[in-house]
Amino acid sequence: MRSDLAKSYGQDRLPRYTSYPTAPHFSSSVRETDYRTWLKSLRVEQRASIYLHVPFCRSLCWHCGCHTSVTKRNEPIAIYAAGLRTEAYLVGETIGQRLSISHIHFGGGTPTVMTPETFADLVGTLRYSFLVRPDAELAVEIDPRTLTEPMAEALGYCGVNRVSLGIQSFDSAVQRAINRPQSFEQTATSVERLRRAGVGRINFDLIYGLPLQTAASCLDTVAKCVQLRPDRLSVFGYAHIPSFKKHQRKIDSASLPNSVERYLQSETIAEALIDAGYVRIGLDHFALPDDALALASQEGTLRRNFQGYTNDSADALVGLGASAIGRMPQGFVQNAVATKDYLARITDDRFATVKGYLLREDDRFRAEIIERLMCDMTVDLAHISRRHGRDPTLAIVDRSRIDSLIADGVVTMDDERLYVSDDARFLVRSVASAFDAHLARSKATHSRAV
Repeated sequence: MRSDLAKSYGQDRLPRYTSYPTAPHFSSSVRETDYRTWLKSLRVEQRASIYLHVPFCRSLCWHCGCHTSVTKRNEPIAIYAAGLRTEAYLVGETIGQRLSISHIHFGGGTPTVMTPETFADLVGTLRYSFLVRPDAELAVEIDPRTLTEPMAEALGYCGVNRVSLGIQSFDSAVQRAINRPQSFEQTATSVERLRRAGVGRINFDLIYGLPLQTAASCLDTVAKCVQLRPDRLSVFGYAHIPSFKKHQRKIDSASLPNSVERYLQSETIAEALIDAGYVRIGLDHFALPDDALALASQEGTLRRNFQGYTNDSADALVGLGASAIGRMPQGFVQNAVATKDYLARITDDRFATVKGYLLREDDRFRAEIIERLMCDMTVDLAHISRRHGRDPTLAIVDRSRIDSLIADGVVTMDDERLYVSDDARFLVRSVASAFDAHLARSKATHSRAV
């Protein structure tokens, strides 16, 4: 373990690089009219993906960084789902053809707060408005504490074939500190229900760096997770940004682990999962060797998007819902964040696009470098530079950072390639930031590097 590096670089605030440029660089210069034009330019042979954001939960977890709100009633959720159906129709009508869809991802919030009937209606609308491929991946994020038997059955009936269950930690002290009580038995019951309903591919989401969390409690959480044998696990570092997410002020900052402790927690989780037979993928994902994500990593076709690592190679991403981000070949678009603003636009038969980003050639060049680094822990700078007609000597924006990382053994370079050392992969975001031409001008508050 390289706790010395965690101490040196761990306090840096850096993007997660699920896109490039990152969302703080989006602006109102991209409008609804631009999105309409971009949708109309999509060709029928292009594959696309869909992301739907459902910004509702039954209770608020204090560590949450998502755009979500708490409701105990079903009516606001049903009204919002009607807005999603309307937006899906609008997209389909604007394109003028049934676009081929390879991946659909329901994120939140908690998408399964919808009633089974509402969820089925929404999936039906997607299948009507788009050509959902027979082999398409339909994935849904789930809070195991609220998943009912009828909802699990509805997921199976609708063709959902991958789910992500929020676990975070099974340490009861940590759960109390983040207002998320969740027993192992609740989680095991949800897994059993899902598998019985025919939803065979299961992901677990874990978080390290939470209040009162220790390496020992992380190890105990992994041991419990392994009993349920999920296909994949995502292991994210908690981003404490109380100035941005006011409910995080309920967390005592003095109870948060420092960078070295966070590093030890993340590496303890990684080693335990590898010992249990999982393959480490990129920065923070793990999968069984025969999982599609592990195969994509092995074949060099791994991609990275707003949900993390994926084997989705679609040309476009259609974002549906409040705050949802879409990616067209021309650039990024984002919907209004507030649910009220989103619904006001959609019910007026308008798109809810409020900002975005028009990609330039330099952005495409740097996006490819950063994605390959984040996915492969190495990048062929010469090859990518030639493909984009760029001078490879100009690829590095922050030369002093790269020199420092080389001196500390984080990276090595030859004439064409840059390599991230195996024992320093947790710093790949620091490496990627040296190629980010926008970072120096950013006023955004990012998560810690470790």
